[in-house]
Amino acid sequence: MELTRRNAILLGGAALLMAGLPFRANAATEDAIAAFTGGAEVGEGDIKLTAPEIAENGNTVPIEVSSDTAVEILVLATGNPTPGVANFKFGKLAAARAASTRIRLAGTQDVVAIAKLEDGSFVQATSAVKVTIGGCGG
Repeated sequence: MELTRRNAILLGGAALLMAGLPFRANAATEDAIAAFTGGAEVGEGDIKLTAPEIAENGNTVPIEVSSDTAVEILVLATGNPTPGVANFKFGKLAAARAASTRIRLAGTQDVVAIAKLEDGSFVQATSAVKVTIGGCGG
């Protein structure tokens, strides 16, 4: 490939586009949180997120979320192309307000769980997961 003025401009534009992608991924996570909470303040409290510190394979990462008073729990993977991973809803007669599943992670990233409590408030828990083999095409 000959480096012409046109090719240099195209390469520069592609580099700028790639530099902006992580910001958009973070914005997608923030958009998902805002949609779930309706813009309400998110605090710390009655939610527990269990995830491994190191996952050997990003295709199957086991997680567990629980809360004593949650009516709904949203799980997000901040580094995935689509951050929304799971949404669990619990009725008033639920014996246990806990769920466990396996999720796919594109690479090393934070997993965030946000719970909507019975009183309408929101709490969150975060766990950093280091992935040695990517799951979303990585």
